[in-house]
Amino acid sequence: MIHFLLKGLWRDKSRSRLPIIVVATGVMLTVFMHAYITGFMGDTIEMNVRFTNGHVKVMSRAYAELSDQIPNDLALLNTDETISLLQQKFPDLEWTDRIQFGGLVDVPDVKGETKAQGPAIGFAIHLLNTQKGDVDRLQLAKALKMGRLPQQPTEAMLSEEFAKKLGLKIGDIFTLMGSSMNGSMTMYNFTLAGTVVFGVEIMDRGSIIADIEDIRQALEMQNASGELLGFFKDGFYDDEKADEIAAEFNAAFGNHDDPYAPIMKSLSQQGSMGLYVEMAKLWSFYVSLIFIIAMSLVLWNAGLLGGLRRYGEVGLRIAIGEEKMHVYKTMIYESLLIGIAGTIIGTIFGLSFAYLLQRFGLDISGAMEGATLMFPAVIKARITITDYYIGFFPGIVSTVLGTVLSGIGIFKRQTASLFKELES
Repeated sequence: MIHFLLKGLWRDKSRSRLPIIVVATGVMLTVFMHAYITGFMGDTIEMNVRFTNGHVKVMSRAYAELSDQIPNDLALLNTDETISLLQQKFPDLEWTDRIQFGGLVDVPDVKGETKAQGPAIGFAIHLLNTQKGDVDRLQLAKALKMGRLPQQPTEAMLSEEFAKKLGLKIGDIFTLMGSSMNGSMTMYNFTLAGTVVFGVEIMDRGSIIADIEDIRQALEMQNASGELLGFFKDGFYDDEKADEIAAEFNAAFGNHDDPYAPIMKSLSQQGSMGLYVEMAKLWSFYVSLIFIIAMSLVLWNAGLLGGLRRYGEVGLRIAIGEEKMHVYKTMIYESLLIGIAGTIIGTIFGLSFAYLLQRFGLDISGAMEGATLMFPAVIKARITITDYYIGFFPGIVSTVLGTVLSGIGIFKRQTASLFKELES
């Protein structure tokens, strides 16, 4: 019978073409929107992860309590040994050490006197050791506006807006003034190698990026780091897995009596990021759910109207002796076939559009001017396993359900009424 129904749908385009187009369109939008929401929320999280938070972060207990103040006097010591231990125990993550710092950037004139000054927030990363992956992780090559990436010690980068404000040009020397790990005042000279633009005001207003070894010398932090960041190798945050890793580490190495003992926190355990991770989960779920329900109602009504329009055909089939139950079942089977065909086509198109957005992205940097939060300047989708089957609910279930409800009317009406509709 399935072969007979397929042949009928193929030959009678009025019964298959428009319904399949409607189903495919609804499924395509559902799949694409889910991939878009997943990608946008995930990219927003990953942007914060790459710069400051990591998927998991290891700090000293005292540093963790005051992490918003960036207390480098409470930094972890013997960083190399700790990273080696983390790499052995948690090989699924990539580990790197970072130092966040604040200071005053001083620009001297030809006489060595101060020409311009400005406060800066600093990021000490592995600029010269490319094997650590920090340059690619922060996408510095894409953010580069003028000059080049640092290639030698004492070379650093400033945000483009900050460099212009200070009147600095590529190759100029400036001095970083700050507080060392031991509390003393320190001054360290850098050469401006390049400028960067991240598209986020909080970063572009006044930031300095330098190699971590230079900052260790400047702040007297030999073999010390404020934070050790761990990143999942697939590049995406897994909250459940991160919590398990943090719990395992803290159970094995945690020492509640030692304020300088290491403690690991997952992204969701780091201050306001925990609220954001939960909010991202809820937004992704509710937005996708609302869109699925909306598409389901559209396809449900399409199936309902399609069934009502066929009462004349039903009257003819009953007139030649076909049973009502058989007519009802064949209408359901036809809607099932239409739903499957439309869902497959819609899923293919939805995944195709999502892949294009995932591959090339949508530049919204113009709309991000003045933003104080770290949102991605390029929106990208993210295709997950869910996108391969999420369209089946609105595409098949809703279509079949609409036909089921419309077909019930066949049993509630008299055969004579159906004949009369056929005559008209």
